[in-house]
Amino acid sequence: MKIKLIDYGAPPERMPRRAYDNDAGADVFSSMTCFIKPGQVLKIPLGFGIEIPPGYAGYVFPRTSLSNRGIVCHVPPIDPGYTGECHAIVSNLGLNSYLIETGERIGQLIIMPVVIADFSYETSDTRGTGNFGSTGR
Repeated sequence: MKIKLIDYGAPPERMPRRAYDNDAGADVFSSMTCFIKPGQVLKIPLGFGIEIPPGYAGYVFPRTSLSNRGIVCHVPPIDPGYTGECHAIVSNLGLNSYLIETGERIGQLIIMPVVIADFSYETSDTRGTGNFGSTGR
């Protein structure tokens, strides 16, 4: 599948790219240098937009090496209709501040198919409102 990128200022070497041809995610790079303190959440611009086809969504997943340090990306969807600059929403769950440098790989972009649900409101007696632990051990 070919996905068109939109230039929002990232140099060509910082556009999404896979380290290996069969990697699920394409590395994405920070377009700014910043410290992220423990418990802090940052919205980091990535310097590109993306044209995602209908029936798909994009997600910036965490990188394993950063997750191991407590630096994780949240995974809100990038919808097909959105063509503005993509961002990584990054949290520091660790105990120490972390320096994110311009050009650092901070996440991995994954494009996935989605089911577009057609919601309807109907009542049903086949499942109750019981939740966590309601069926016992």
